[in-house]
Parts: sequence; C-alpha cells; structure tokens
Amino acid sequence: MKGGRVPVPRPVREAFWEGVRAGGGPAEAGLAAGVSRSLAWEWFAEAGGVKGNGPGPVAGRYLSLAEREEIAIGRALGLSCRQIAARLAPGRTAGTVSREVRRNSVRGRYRAHVAQRLAEQRARRPKEAKLAGNGELRGWVQGKLERKWSPEEISARLKAEFPGRAEMRVSAETIYQSLYVQGRGALRRELAACLRTGRALRRPRRREGERRGRIAGMVNISERPAEAQDRAVPGHWEGDLLEGAGGKTQIGTLVERSTRFTMLVPLPGGKTAPVVAGALVPVIAALPDALRRSLTWDQGKEMAGHKQIAVAADCEIYFCDPHSPWQRGSNENTNGLLRQYFPKGTSLAGHTPADLAAVADELNGRPRKTLGWKTPAEALAEFLDSQAA
Repeated sequence: MKGGRVPVPRPVREAFWEGVRAGGGPAEAGLAAGVSRSLAWEWFAEAGGVKGNGPGPVAGRYLSLAEREEIAIGRALGLSCRQIAARLAPGRTAGTVSREVRRNSVRGRYRAHVAQRLAEQRARRPKEAKLAGNGELRGWVQGKLERKWSPEEISARLKAEFPGRAEMRVSAETIYQSLYVQGRGALRRELAACLRTGRALRRPRRREGERRGRIAGMVNISERPAEAQDRAVPGHWEGDLLEGAGGKTQIGTLVERSTRFTMLVPLPGGKTAPVVAGALVPVIAALPDALRRSLTWDQGKEMAGHKQIAVAADCEIYFCDPHSPWQRGSNENTNGLLRQYFPKGTSLAGHTPADLAAVADELNGRPRKTLGWKTPAEALAEFLDSQAA
C-alpha cells in the first residue's frame, strides 16, 4: 500500500491499460476504468508511456484462478492428475497439473487462492535487465545515444560491430524501455533527451476512427498521380510547418520530391489557415508551370484553405493519411536537416526572409547521395534546361 492508499484491484488496472492500448489517452482511459485523472497519469508515468508494461489479462498459457479452484476440488476428491487435467481447459496436461501442485502447495496442502498469489509473486519478481548486467554493452549504447543515434540504429549497428558476440545484442525496444520505464534504470534517464523526440514519456496513438475535426474537401494521397509516387517527373512538392519553441512560431517548408529542392516560406503572422494560404500562394504561383504539378501536406488545420491555394496557385493539393509522416518522406528528412539551423526549443521569430533564403541556398547546395551526389540546385537546373531545349 502506497502512502496509505487502498490497492486498486488488478481488473481495474487491466481495464485502464486496455483503454490505453486501444489508443486512448491516460485521462480518457482512466475515466473509462473508473480511476482519477491523477492516478491514471501516475500509472502511465511509472510505465514510461510504454503500453506493454501495463498489466493485461492473464495469457492463456497460464493457469487461471478458476482452473486452480478446479484443481483444488479435484485434489479434495482424490482424483489423479490426469483426471483433473481432463476437467480443465483443452490442452491442459497431467504434467501441468502435477507441476502446479508441486510448486504451489504449502505444507502439503493445495489451496487455489494461495496458489494464485504465489504464481503472481513469481511472475512479477524483478529480473535484471540485459543492459544493467553488461557494462560493456551499456557503455556502448550510452555513447551512441549521446551522439544522437536512434535505438534502431544502435541495435542494427551492434550486429555489424560485434558479429560473433551474442552478448553484445540488444533490441531497440529494450533500449527504449531502459530509458522510459521507472525501475529499469540501466541507462541514465536524461539520455531520453538525446532521442529525436526528446520526450520523457511515450505518447499513446489515438484509436482509428477518432473524432477529430477533418478538413473539408480533402483529396487523399491515394489519388495522387503515379508520376508523383515514383518521383519520375519533377514538380510534385511536399510541405509542412517547422515549429519553434512551444509551437508559437513557424516556418513553412516545401521540398520537391524528385530533386529535393527546398524552399522556405516565412510565416511571421502565425499558422492560421488564411495566413498560411496567403504565404504559400505567391511562392507556388511563381514557379514555372512544369514545377507546379502538386503539393502533398499532412492534415494540419493550417491547410483548411487548401481550395483557395489550389485555385490561386494552379496546383493540385493532396493530403496524407493520419499519423503517416513517411508519406512525406522527403519533407520529413529535410526538416531534420533544417534543425541544424533552427534547433528545437528555439524561437523562429527572428529570422528574416533573407535569412531563410540563405539557409535554403545552403541546403540546395549540399550534394545528396540519392541524387548521385549532385546538389538539389544542380538537379533542378538540369530539369529546367531540358524543358527549355
């Protein structure tokens, strides 16, 4: 009992975590399970936001309390282990019953509720995490986290660096849990700030079909021309907002899918739909016709004026599926590069249009492996020359 608090029954905890796993937030899942908002967030924080760390229904491979009661009745009736097994769920063997009785009897007596308590205690006994027990592995992982490597990159690289050493293996999920989950402090918790998100907790995904305001008249990315999907023809763009500290300042980013050419759009007036539309239209409309085929954006409210933009700039606009940033992969990668110039947690208000143009010029002058080490500026110039010929 914590601080005199009455323990919450396990089924209530299970109901809370089932709500989180279904996509609800901690407060929403707590309300559905009948617990306070503060207790719901306490459970969520203790698990580091890792949904798999919350208790769930007992898996079918483990004996349930009802089955243990049936075993106790069978023992009282003097039945054999084989006869008792036949009374249980399909698949239970005489060996299962024999092991259960041997492990969970107290002074020669088997009682269902005692056996259930003993089994639960063994199931939650602390086990040493792999990173906690291997100093060499822990040090290697911490060093790479400090260099801003992702857990997935670290896990993959370990296999290449230590091909013959099974003890130098760790999954990306184990790294995440060591960072997020209280009680698994194999890694310093502050290293979570080195992750790309910088979050101290994982955030639950919302359930599909969530009731969130939708932009009227959206055209889904599935209807985008095939030439845009395979990057065969320049002129198809991806767009997004790069946000400053607290989401209070923004810069619009546009990336051409084929050449990776980048344009930055000042948004000193904020990110309301009219402001964004007013900023994007002149930039897109100024492009040559061959470079003004389509624009793909996420479902942010800033694009509520997409019809106005499409008509004024003569450019088709498509929207990604929810929670699918990979559908704008070029833009996402470019925004990552832009964080070298505009770090997270800083204000974007002090950057003039000339400053943004200089950053765009620098990015467009960097050679890219995907372009055969040409620069985006060179790739775009080659396309425009071919159009003029």
